[in-house]
Amino acid sequence: MQLLFSSADIEHNGEALDLWKKDAHHLFSKKMSDREARFPCIPATQAYALGHLRYGFINRSGKTTPAEQLSRVVQEYGASSRSFGDYSSLVIFFEQEEHTEDVLTYEKSFWSLLSEIRSMDNTPWPEDIPEDPENPLWEFCYNDERYFVYCGTPAHTARQSRHFPYFMLAMTPRWVLDLWNEQPQRAAAIGPRIRARLAAYDTIPAHPELKQYGAEGNLEYKQYFLRDDDTAPTKCPFLRSLQQQEKE
Repeated sequence: MQLLFSSADIEHNGEALDLWKKDAHHLFSKKMSDREARFPCIPATQAYALGHLRYGFINRSGKTTPAEQLSRVVQEYGASSRSFGDYSSLVIFFEQEEHTEDVLTYEKSFWSLLSEIRSMDNTPWPEDIPEDPENPLWEFCYNDERYFVYCGTPAHTARQSRHFPYFMLAMTPRWVLDLWNEQPQRAAAIGPRIRARLAAYDTIPAHPELKQYGAEGNLEYKQYFLRDDDTAPTKCPFLRSLQQQEKE
């Protein structure tokens, strides 16, 4: 069974895909290619244009749970990600619920999913990455791959940069981000352009937790799921979820 799809797969050979899957990809393509309301993350739009993105789809019902499906998709992507291009990311769409949740409920679902798939990972946590999310060098790891995780939801309104009609995740391997940072002049030049686009795209200022990985005062987990205001969790939900699983 195919778990990963390119845009070409979906556009030219997507007859067998459910309608909601084709709709999610169509809406995402529209968002990435909009020339008037330009999506703020320039590397993401370039990755889309170059065909480096891969897509996964998670059904809400079936023989396996959403977390089990997500685990398989992430594992398959991680095993082949370096063959998809230097700007590759994994974009995952979830079949819509019958009713739309609020932002904080989506936040809870997001962290629950990350905690569940981590519990399914038989690979030890990488020795070079702290296990405590309150450490500025922590980031989510799966099958010995390090990821920056982005979440978009139907409930976000003020932060249109975090709005999407379907609950979705975008997982970018750390090696992709490292390639960007290997050219400091390009990285320095693109930062202000992203901030300018973000200011035009959202109706509120950039979230105060948007900082550089490893920088003093930065905690990666606070950037994974940005709320629709300036608040953030006081403790990482991922850590609390893992502790709860250990008690059970």
